Amino acid sequence: MKIRKLETFCNEFVGFVRVTSDTGDQGWGQVSTYNSDITCEIFHRQVARHALGTDALDFADTLEIISEREHKYPGSYLRRAMTGLDTALLDLRSKLEGKPVTALFGGTPGKLRAYASSMKRDITPEDEARRLCKLRDEKGFDAFKWRVGSECGRDKDEWPGRTEAIVPTVSRALGDGVAKLVDANSCYSPRRAIEVGRLLEAEGIGHFEEPCPYWEFAQTKQVTDTLSIDVTGGEQDCEFTTWGTMIGMRAVDVVQPDVMYLGGMLRSLRVAKMAEEAGLPVTPHAANLSLVTMCTMHLLRAIPNAGKYLEFSIEEEDYYPWQYDLFLGEPYRISDGRAEVTDQPGWGVEINPAWLDRAQYKASEAG
Repeated sequence: MKIRKLETFCNEFVGFVRVTSDTGDQGWGQVSTYNSDITCEIFHRQVARHALGTDALDFADTLEIISEREHKYPGSYLRRAMTGLDTALLDLRSKLEGKPVTALFGGTPGKLRAYASSMKRDITPEDEARRLCKLRDEKGFDAFKWRVGSECGRDKDEWPGRTEAIVPTVSRALGDGVAKLVDANSCYSPRRAIEVGRLLEAEGIGHFEEPCPYWEFAQTKQVTDTLSIDVTGGEQDCEFTTWGTMIGMRAVDVVQPDVMYLGGMLRSLRVAKMAEEAGLPVTPHAANLSLVTMCTMHLLRAIPNAGKYLEFSIEEEDYYPWQYDLFLGEPYRISDGRAEVTDQPGWGVEINPAWLDRAQYKASEAG
C-alpha cells in the first residue's frame, strides 16, 4: 500500500493532515499546534514530496529519509511537520487493523490519571486556588500543576512576589492527598531555581518543571542534583542527539517529550526507550486539547516507563478559543480525575467537518 495523496487543513493554530493510500483508505493526523499554517507549508514542501509513493504502513525509514534529504533544516519546524505524516499514517494503519493506535505498540485501552494543568500566569494566587479546588471537587482531579516565575523570565516573576504567594496559597488550599506540580518555563538561574525549589519542598510540591533555560542542561542538572523533588524537562527538545545528552548526563529526573514537537509517535517512542534504558520515567508535555493530548494518551498506554499522570489542559475558550470545536462529540472526558483511551480504531476522534470547511486547504499528490 502506497501513499497517494496528502492534504492539509489549517489555520494559524491547528493543522490537520489527511493521508489517502492507493487503495483509497484514509487516516487523519495533525502537525504541531502554533504557527500551523507555516508548518503545513513546510509539510508540503519538505515532507510530502519525500513521502508520496512510499509505503503507507511501514514508514519508519521514510521518516529517516526525510531527515536525511532535509539535513540542512534540522530543528523544530521540520519535526512539527513530520508529526502530521506520522500521526496520519498510524491512524490509517490502526483503522485497517480495527484497533486503537496504542495497540500497534503493545498498549491497551484504559484509563490514565490526569493532572489538571493551568496555563495562566495572569491569575492571582487566590483565584488560582479557587478554580483548582473547584476542579478537584467537581471532576475528581487529584493532581494539579500551576505556573511560577515568568516565561524565560531571567529570574523575574510575573509580578513581584507572585511565586512566593502562589506556591503556599494553592498548595495549602488543595490540601493533603493531592499531587502538586509547578512549571517555571525556563525562568530561573540555578541560584534562584534552588531558592524556589526549597520553597516547593517545604510546601509539598513534588514536580519542578523546566526551572532553568531549557537549552542549558548543566544549569538544570545543578538544580536536579541539589533538590530532593523531581526536576523535569524536555518539552522543547526535538533532536535525538539533544535527548542523548540530556538523558546521558541525567539533567532531569523525569523526561517530558512533546509528541507534536518531537516529530510524532515513532520518534517519541524512541525517546521513551532511551529514557527507559536510563531508568527514567516519561511524563509527556501535552498542553492543549488538540490531537496532541490523544496521541499522548495512546503513548502512555503503550510504554513501560510511563510517568504518574497525563497532562490535561484546563483552559477554556477565553484562553484557548482555537482548541474548541475541533472534534465531534466529547473525546476528552474526565471522570474521577481520569481520562480514557477507548477501543475505537485509530485515534478514536472525528474531526469536525465544519472546522475543516473553514480551514485553509492544500494538497500534494503522487504524480
